[in-house]
Amino acid sequence: QVQLAESGGGLVQAGGSLRLSCTASGNIFSVNTMGWSRQAPGKQRELVASITSGGGTNYADSVKGRFTISRGNARNTVYLQMNSLKPEDTGVYYCNYRFTATYSWGQGTQVTVSS
Repeated sequence: QVQLAESGGGLVQAGGSLRLSCTASGNIFSVNTMGWSRQAPGKQRELVASITSGGGTNYADSVKGRFTISRGNARNTVYLQMNSLKPEDTGVYYCNYRFTATYSWGQGTQVTVSS
């Protein structure tokens, strides 16, 4: 079992920046994919960004050029640097860990962007 601990959410004005952090612990395999998804009120959860253990990244079209996902030196930590934030980026951001078809999820951190 994998546990995920997220931090870094908050309230920011449009155009501002936030950095989210997520640390995985427990039964972690060296080959994995970690990422961030978000859920806005009344909407389905959507993938924001992901990164493989080899460093390959994937982004939602809506955040390309503004968000950057990266891994820490310990490889069990993932960061999401969010720049040029927009009100439509508001939501609960969930860290996730995937090994083969098995997902683990964090409890989420709130990001609110005011206009």
